[in-house]
Amino acid sequence: MNDGIQWMVGATTSSGWMLDVYFARGIDTDELASRMGAPQGAKAEPMTDAETADLDVDAYSDSGPDSAVVRVGEHAGWAYAITYGPFRERLEEVSRDGVEAVHYHYNSEHPPTIVMYARDGRTICGYGLCEERHRYGQESDLLLPDLVAAGVLHPGGETYSAPDDDYDERRRRGLAVFEKRFGLSLPRTVLTEDALPVHAIMGSPHPDFDEISAWAAANGRPRPNERLRLIPVGLRREYERVTDPLR
Repeated sequence: MNDGIQWMVGATTSSGWMLDVYFARGIDTDELASRMGAPQGAKAEPMTDAETADLDVDAYSDSGPDSAVVRVGEHAGWAYAITYGPFRERLEEVSRDGVEAVHYHYNSEHPPTIVMYARDGRTICGYGLCEERHRYGQESDLLLPDLVAAGVLHPGGETYSAPDDDYDERRRRGLAVFEKRFGLSLPRTVLTEDALPVHAIMGSPHPDFDEISAWAAANGRPRPNERLRLIPVGLRREYERVTDPLR
């Protein structure tokens, strides 16, 4: 069954506040992870969305580097990476050397949802959902005929065809343009039951990983993932609290 991507409107990862997905056509999942910032070969065993939450990535660290991971897979001719952690703008890097790429970014605290398309290292076009009259990229009007045909905008691209419609319906209509034009699809199960390979893309390796990992083992705490070499924020705070000579 083809799930499309319209179901993504308003959906979040286990973070509860964000869904950030990169799609790439022309490279495999390992190369996509590498272009997102992952070390070659350093991936963990497959995890579900809920299990990824247990990694406790630190998007806004007050000690040590920010950390982030991606879960990667392939579907409908596109590789995809679902990110966990701080926002990263990697669209042009993902799309270099003739690759096509799409970035979908939803943050419940910072609307609008942004959808952008790039090819061969260049941002071609994109817009915010419900803000389609503001279009971006080197060919900013590439999707304007599609937006008009979908009933999102009037011809000319400056006024909305149905501005009083429900916001979720308007978002779905704007996202459907990307879905149809580029043949995008993502299984709904990626946020419920699918276990996908995980790569660290920020904060790995921590220079004190071995030290804190050894402390965790000696003190009956869960040891951090050896493959990702990320220190969960809760474990780091506990370690620093216990070992701080001033406490």
